[in-house]
Amino acid sequence: MSESPSPDQTADSADDHTGEADEGGGPGEGGDTGLTTGSLARRLGVAPTTLRSWDRRYGIGPAVRADGRHRRWRPSDVAVLEAMCRLTSSGVPPAEAARAAKEGAGRPAGDALGAVRERTRAAGALPLGGDVRQECRGLARAAVRLDATAVAEQLDEAVERHGLTVAWQEVVVPTLHAVGRKWASSGDRYVEVEHLLSWHVSTTLRRATRLAVPGSGAGAPGPEPGPVVLACVPGEQHTLPLEALNAGLSRLGVPTRMFGAAVPAEALTTAVQRLGPVAVVLWAQARSTASPALAQHLAAARWGVSGARRTPAVVIGGPGWAGRSAAGLSRPTGLHDALETLAGVYRTA
Repeated sequence: MSESPSPDQTADSADDHTGEADEGGGPGEGGDTGLTTGSLARRLGVAPTTLRSWDRRYGIGPAVRADGRHRRWRPSDVAVLEAMCRLTSSGVPPAEAARAAKEGAGRPAGDALGAVRERTRAAGALPLGGDVRQECRGLARAAVRLDATAVAEQLDEAVERHGLTVAWQEVVVPTLHAVGRKWASSGDRYVEVEHLLSWHVSTTLRRATRLAVPGSGAGAPGPEPGPVVLACVPGEQHTLPLEALNAGLSRLGVPTRMFGAAVPAEALTTAVQRLGPVAVVLWAQARSTASPALAQHLAAARWGVSGARRTPAVVIGGPGWAGRSAAGLSRPTGLHDALETLAGVYRTA
């Protein structure tokens, strides 16, 4: 038999699921009702259970509760939690971070915010810039804290809410770039943050990938077109952009063959000859790995019977190709552009 939930458990559950309209510019941001625990958790990039745990253990909770039970977080409460997140992200123990955050909140609003910012100036915040989605900030905070549960939840929710392409271009990519800049400016620090975030991004993208049914994406009747081959050039280890492209193509019904990181030139040539693909995508993150010679070699590949021989469309992607001579090759500007280009190639093959 299952036990009946306690009043506290019932209130906690209601915290997560009620008042979702609070998020945004409505009353939840500064009006009388305040943010729900679920809305605030998404904003900060923490799990709702973390907020409830901080409330119970350290007294980092809302000053007022709706109906005496449901947590509603006012701007002053949010300021304390933002300070708590910044401090814990920098490695400050939670109990000490809670004391510092609450000390700042005990002063007048302007002084309190200044004190909190002063205490947390070196707290390890990622350099996201101002013009990013709120989800980027929550995801970045979760990644810096190495909060795997919150990172996974943030990523899944971004894909569900915005769709794969927008989630990748406007949530994942800015956060990955911010982690990379932080790593570059901090010596060997934050390597673990990038690895954790990258692993969860990869996991989310693979969950979003759907098996393409043969013939489901082709337009004209006739022989089934070959797949789209996705590969990093030799020496290139960054696969996440190709994983995003693979997931996006699968959702359009375009079959793919994903070969991943650092594919040797000979193996890639053999795969192209065996598969007869409609297109080959070559990803190069670094200029040192981009090989126009390999791209042109694959573009010249031929297969099929005499008089009806075919050749693949070669598409190059990644910053490594910038400034490299690649005459006659397509270079999409982003995921949306790449999906449109490759889906068009496949459907007209």
